[in-house]
Amino acid sequence: QVQLVESGGGLVQPGGSLRLSCAASGTIFSVDRMGWYRQIPGKERELVAAITNDGSADYLDSVKGRFTITMDNAKKMVALQMDNLKPEDTAVFYCNAEVRGTWRAPAYDYWGQGTQVTVSS
Repeated sequence: QVQLVESGGGLVQPGGSLRLSCAASGTIFSVDRMGWYRQIPGKERELVAAITNDGSADYLDSVKGRFTITMDNAKKMVALQMDNLKPEDTAVFYCNAEVRGTWRAPAYDYWGQGTQVTVSS
């Protein structure tokens, strides 16, 4: 089994910054990709940013230039630095990881419990 533990959410004023972190633990051979999704009540969960273990990153258009995702392969951790936050960034953010339990196993998706990010004055 794999667990993802998130930290770093909270309340921040518009224009402020927050840093989210997520650590994977458990039966892990490799982590192929880690990312952050967010969800607003009544809306579908959307991909904010993701990064592969070779460093290739993708971002939601609305966060490009403001958010930066990084991954530490050895520690199996992913971080999302969020700068110049806007009220429309308010959501529950979820960590996601695509994990292989053995070298032959396919990659499975795992999710964190979610952390609230609120951008408000």
